[in-house]
Amino acid sequence: MDANIESTKTSTLATHLTELRDRLIRVLAALLIFTLCLMPFSQDIYSLVAGPLLQYLPEGGSMIATELTSTFMAPLKLVLFAALTLSMPVFLFQLWRFIAPGLYRNEQSFGMPLLISSVLLFYLGIAFAFYVVFPLVFSFFSGATPEGVSYTPDISLYLNC
Repeated sequence: MDANIESTKTSTLATHLTELRDRLIRVLAALLIFTLCLMPFSQDIYSLVAGPLLQYLPEGGSMIATELTSTFMAPLKLVLFAALTLSMPVFLFQLWRFIAPGLYRNEQSFGMPLLISSVLLFYLGIAFAFYVVFPLVFSFFSGATPEGVSYTPDISLYLNC
């Protein structure tokens, strides 16, 4: 009898691990699809993300690239982050689909409202940071530049913050 219980536990664990693998593959597939779709727009994405900083640079100022690969890697990183941002609903849905079978019915009823509010709040947080926080921070740092110092942010350091 102990061997029967042990084999049931093993098959249950194997089933859970297989389902986890399948869910992770779906998330990675969504991330790959979004990344490939966004690659042609890498320069546009860079312009969009760099816009809040560029408007607070001094007249004639620009960003600099101090590393050899910065001009290639910065737009690539942005495409990956944009793809991750766009695939977040897929990630959260797959996470929910993995967790939901282990919950009671009354707990599962909170799933869709929680999923929708999580996605909505995720995107609202990004919009708040982009349109409110970034301009305030960049304005402050641009205005705090001492006399005689050239304010030229590094492209790779800007994206690593």
